[in-house]
Amino acid sequence: MTMASPRKIRVLIVDDSAVVRRYASEALAGDPEIEVVGTAEDPYVARDRLRELKPDVLTLDLEMPRMDGLTFLRLLMQSHPMPVIVMSSLSQRGSDFALEALRLGAVDFLGKPGSYNSFGDLGPQLVAKVKAAALARVRACPPDDRGVPASGSPPPDRPFSAAPVHRNPRSVILLGSSTGGTEALRDILTRLPGNLPGIAIVQHIPATFSKAFADRLNTLCALEVREATDGDRIAPGLALIAPGGFHMMLHWSVDHYRVRVTGGPPVWHQRPAVDLLFKSAVDTGAAPHAVAGLLTGMGKDGAEGLLRLREKGAATFAQDEASCVVYGMPKAAWDCGAAQHQIPLDRIASHLIGRFEAARASVRTAAPFPS
Repeated sequence: MTMASPRKIRVLIVDDSAVVRRYASEALAGDPEIEVVGTAEDPYVARDRLRELKPDVLTLDLEMPRMDGLTFLRLLMQSHPMPVIVMSSLSQRGSDFALEALRLGAVDFLGKPGSYNSFGDLGPQLVAKVKAAALARVRACPPDDRGVPASGSPPPDRPFSAAPVHRNPRSVILLGSSTGGTEALRDILTRLPGNLPGIAIVQHIPATFSKAFADRLNTLCALEVREATDGDRIAPGLALIAPGGFHMMLHWSVDHYRVRVTGGPPVWHQRPAVDLLFKSAVDTGAAPHAVAGLLTGMGKDGAEGLLRLREKGAATFAQDEASCVVYGMPKAAWDCGAAQHQIPLDRIASHLIGRFEAARASVRTAAPFPS
């Protein structure tokens, strides 16, 4: 008796460019686990193809005639939520559109190359993103104004503490994330006060999108958020995000941390890689003073580094399965014993605040040093 072949991931490609539809189809068709069931040149055609073909994953261009991709995505995620990977130009406008698409419920995004001669380089990335999207937990589209203050002022429920945290210059917060991570990080960082120790973040993100991502967060957060540059100092009230296409590592410089931003080969097929940030924190002696966590994402990047941090005294956690878009990286961390706790996304910010408020309280109530 022969065993039935595993069901392939059914993909519908929506793009007004015939060239992109062809190249994306060829890239995906080369993988035995994926089947391109159809293409559409605009959202109106896509609407009919969705009913007819019932795909598992949709790839979506954001700039199309007749109806733009963001409008279509908003309607789709309200009426028929499904895994969507948006494909956007590498311009500032394209970056802003892609980040808004993630807020509306898209699972992931991929930057279109300037020349289609280089599209082949994106093939493996597209394949990986489709496979991750097929495993994703999809959420319905939020109301248009949820979590995006028009003025850039802090959300009204943002926790604040007037008192500074205990100023141990060695204290640091380390976070790593991938698929679904941009929205997870937005959820966490917008809930944090501006007085916590410095934060270093690796999010798997294309090179041209990381600055737009950091800039958008900076308008929403009490703390300062920016894309890291080589030599930047880790400081209280500052979150540094690794630039896409570059690794970011920590080192100690006299009385503070600085980051090294560098090239080098991908790790776990990623650059930046979470493992390199976490392991550099161990090497520089940060572990006993660090709180480190892995958020939603596909794969195993960060689990080894988180384990080393825990072994050297760091407080570690992983996002829990129910709140992850993709429970891959956090699962790897939990399975290998790297994470001490699994925490729902909406409780991670309070967990971080609590760790450092407890440290401050312990210093305040400690008995005087005997004379």
